[in-house]
Formats: sequence, structure tokens, C-alpha cells
Amino acid sequence: MAHLRSRRRLALAVPVALSLTASLGFLPAAASAAPQTVSAEQAADAPTLAYVVNTDVDRRTIASVKRAIAAAGGTVVVSYDTIGVIVVHSANPGFGAEIREARGVVSAGATRTAPLTPAGTTDEGAADYVTAAEAARTEAVSAQTPGSEPLEADQWDLRAIGADEAAKINPGSDKVTVAVIDTGVDDTHPDLAPNFSASQSANCVGGKADTSEGAWRPYTDEDYHGTHVAGEIAAARNGIGVAGVAPGVKVSGIKVSDPDNGLFYPENVVCAFVFAADHGVEITNNSYYVDPWLYNCMDDPDQKAIVDAVNRAQLYAQRKGTLHLASAGNSNHDLASDAIVDDSSPDDSTPVTRTIDPHECFDVPTQLPGIVTVSATGVNNLKSYYSTYGKGVVDVAAPGGDRKYQIPDTPSQNGRILSTMPNGEYGFLQGTSMASPHAAGVAALLKSKHPWASPAVLQTLLKAQANNPGCPESYDQDGDGTQDATCEGGDRVNGFYGFGIVDALRAVK
Repeated sequence: MAHLRSRRRLALAVPVALSLTASLGFLPAAASAAPQTVSAEQAADAPTLAYVVNTDVDRRTIASVKRAIAAAGGTVVVSYDTIGVIVVHSANPGFGAEIREARGVVSAGATRTAPLTPAGTTDEGAADYVTAAEAARTEAVSAQTPGSEPLEADQWDLRAIGADEAAKINPGSDKVTVAVIDTGVDDTHPDLAPNFSASQSANCVGGKADTSEGAWRPYTDEDYHGTHVAGEIAAARNGIGVAGVAPGVKVSGIKVSDPDNGLFYPENVVCAFVFAADHGVEITNNSYYVDPWLYNCMDDPDQKAIVDAVNRAQLYAQRKGTLHLASAGNSNHDLASDAIVDDSSPDDSTPVTRTIDPHECFDVPTQLPGIVTVSATGVNNLKSYYSTYGKGVVDVAAPGGDRKYQIPDTPSQNGRILSTMPNGEYGFLQGTSMASPHAAGVAALLKSKHPWASPAVLQTLLKAQANNPGCPESYDQDGDGTQDATCEGGDRVNGFYGFGIVDALRAVK
């Protein structure tokens, strides 16, 4: 997204989900060089790095691998024995190569390129907050619509997918919870407090869940992304502020952003998926990509281990009944193209430019098997100028905002998405980060109506209720005579919208 790094950009194509399932279910052991030999001086000065070690899933093998971890100079932080993922810290520069040679290790690698650092603060950018004057003006407009929330006049996105009318029929069940895996959620916000589930919330930073009171809240007011996402999903219809797509369901927060740099490291996301699954969460929203690699390539042992670990965790959650939705990205890239240039990875140290083979490199978690990928639209139901797309990759579309080319006729006149912000405030953001929670809200409405639905069935229902506008005749947004993106496909499914733009009203009827 343009405003935060959480869903900054994506560019990766995975042509067939079934091939992913086969290749990622249990990955073969990575070929690796012999363990490195380092001097005593090098070892003493080596930074501590975090690793994921993925093993065969049986107690004897896991116990053996843990002994090998200790022998290689590693310390186990947490072990998810059910999925065979072990989070390790080590200052041994040769740890990754050594542990990959251990019996029972399927894959292993560093989860970052920069050393572990003490906790600090992060500045994720600026948002446009609603001023008192703007709020008063919007409240006056909303007051003309009986039953609407005070700031709902600026929520064009609700009207675009029929969520305002859907709430009158079925606002969603409080037996359904959507977990926001993100920068934390301010559950004290008056629009979020009525629907917040503390028992399904945690801080997963470091790879181990902390469920102490308030651990899921943002570090600072600048970590507003998760709070904004949570409001889009389930802000209550309580006569205060805004409304969510599914104002009757529960929402929880699982914090995964690093306090020092705001990045979303693999061990944190593994923890989040497992925690959500083990605490009865029906749906997760994932408006981010796993750092530090924009694409994780299977010929690199570190990146391969990241794909393996996160995929094991998200598949575990699916098996326990959790549907995952994720944003497509904000680079206006075609994820079905033949090759992508990545010049932003790794984003926790010095990026290098590399050309990505889309058949061997994967965005995580967006393009893992079974995860619903969501592109963004504006007020005209057209793909947002920034939204990543791709036939066979994007599953559905949803409002994410477009402040450049699709401006709604509302008092704010900015084309973005209005939602909750920390400390009881409200603000406007745009991005596929905002589109995914709209689709998650509709999925929550479907789950409320069909509580028996498995993640696979729920995904099918989500696609079936969507409305597909078809590929536009022209996509020259800036009018310079050049197509800004090419939509491939037909009226049933295409690269811009997948199976279509989600429809909350159809979901509840």
C-alpha cells in the first residue's frame, strides 16, 4: 500500500494452486554446502540471527533435531511440534548449513538478514485523520439517512458491496471471529470494543504467543494499520463513528509486526496462524507480505525454509477450519506474467536487484495454497490504479480505494477507505490492505449463514456470490494513450477481479 509497508508491493505468479500444494506440503531437504569453518574471532563477533528449522513430524525425529540444534550452537525459542517447525536463535555463522545436514531436517534457514535487535519504535507513515469539522459535516449528511452511523456518509465502500443493506438482514454472528494478523488492534476504540475477542488475541512477535492483557495492542499510534483493518471488518453499529462490513461478528488482533522496524518476520506469522487455529478463529485477514523477501525462491535454502514454515502453519489452520484471506499487493503488477524484477529485497538490510522465476519464487502468505487473494477496486467498481492483479492468481476483488482516478461524491472527496484508528480516532487509507478485510467481512457473513462450511466451501461461496464486471474495454487511467494494465479473461473470471467483486447483500440473502 502507498501509506504503509505492510502490503507495500507484490509481484509473483503461481499458475496452478494444486502444484503448490504438492510442492509445499512437505518440501524435500535442501541441498547445502558443508558446514562453514569460522575463526574464534569471527564467532565471537557474529550477530544473533533467527531461524526456522522444519522437520519430519514425529516425536523421535523432533527430539533428535533439537539435540542437533544445541550441538550447532542454537537455542530453541519455541517448537511447534504438531507441524514440525522450530524457531531458533543462533550466533553461529554456519548454523544454517550445519543444521540442514542433520538427520530429520527437511529445510532450515535464517528468517532475516539483519541481526536481532532490542525493541524500539517504528514509524509506518502518515494517514489522513478525520478532523472535527469534517466529522461534523459528515454527521450532518449521515443524519439524513435513518439507521446510519455518524460517519457512514463517507463510507462509499459499504454501499458499493451492499453492506449497509446486508446489516439490516443479518449483521453477522458473534460466534464467528475474524483475526486481524497485523500491527496490533486497539480494542479500546469505542467502535471495536463491543465486538473484540480478547481470548482470541495475542502478540506473536518473536514466534511465541503472549496473551497477557493488552499484548495485542499497537506499540504506538503510528502502528494504526491493524486497527484500521479491524474496523473495516467489524466496527459495531452502535451510533458511534463508522460501521464494518460484518458489524455483528467478533474481531481479534494477533500482532506480528516487529517493534524495531515494523517488519513481519516468518516466525511471527507462523505463531499467528497456529494461535488462530488453536483458538477457534474461523477467518484470518492478512494485509501484508512476510519479510524480508518480497519473493521467496525455492533454490535459496533460507527462503525455501520460510515458505515451508509459513505454509505448514497456514495449512494446519485450514485443516482446523480457518479460512485465510490476503491482499494482492499495490505495485500494479501482473502476477500471471512470465518474469518479475524484485529490487526491494531483502528489506531489512541492503536490497539487491534480481529477476524472479514465478514458478520457483513465491509471495508469502498471499500465494500459498488455499489462501484467498484479493485485489482492490475504487468507487467506479474498476481496478484501483495501484492494485496488483493476475488471471488465475486473484480470487476476488473488494473496495480498497483509489484517490487518483475514482473519486466518490461524498463530503471528504478523497476516494479512500474510512475506518477506525487508535485512540478513538478515524482516518482514511487506501490499498489492497483495505480490500482484503472487506472480503474477509463478507466471508464472515457467509460463515454466519453457513456455520457448517469448511474453508474450501466458504471460499467457493465467496466466489459464487461475487459480481464480475468483466474486463474493461480500456484501462488507460491517466489518459496518455497507453494501457496501464492488461486484463485477461472473461465475464466469469479474469485477472482484474478474479471471480468478481464481493457482495455482502447477496451473501446474506
